[in-house]
Amino acid sequence: MPNIKSAKKRVKIIEKKTLRNNMIKSGYKSAVRKFEEALQAGKKEDANLLFVQATKKIDQACSKGVLPKNTAARKKSNLAKKLNTAMA
Repeated sequence: MPNIKSAKKRVKIIEKKTLRNNMIKSGYKSAVRKFEEALQAGKKEDANLLFVQATKKIDQACSKGVLPKNTAARKKSNLAKKLNTAMA
C-alpha cells in the first residue's frame, strides 16, 4: 500500500480506469457472442444487424485504447469471414 499522497491518488485512478476498461471489453465480447450465436442458429438477418453492432463495439474499444488497432482489425476481419461463409 502506498504511503505517498500522489501514489495513493494513482491507485484510485488506476482502479477507475480498470473498471472502465473491463466494462468496454465486456461490451464488445458480448456483442461478438450474440453475433456468433445468431450465426449458429441460422438467423442470417439478425446476424447482419449484430455484425454491425459488434464491429461498432470493437471500433469503440479500439478508440478508447482497450484494444490495439491491429487486434481490432483482425477481430473484425474474422467476424466478416464468418458472416460471408454463412451467407454463401
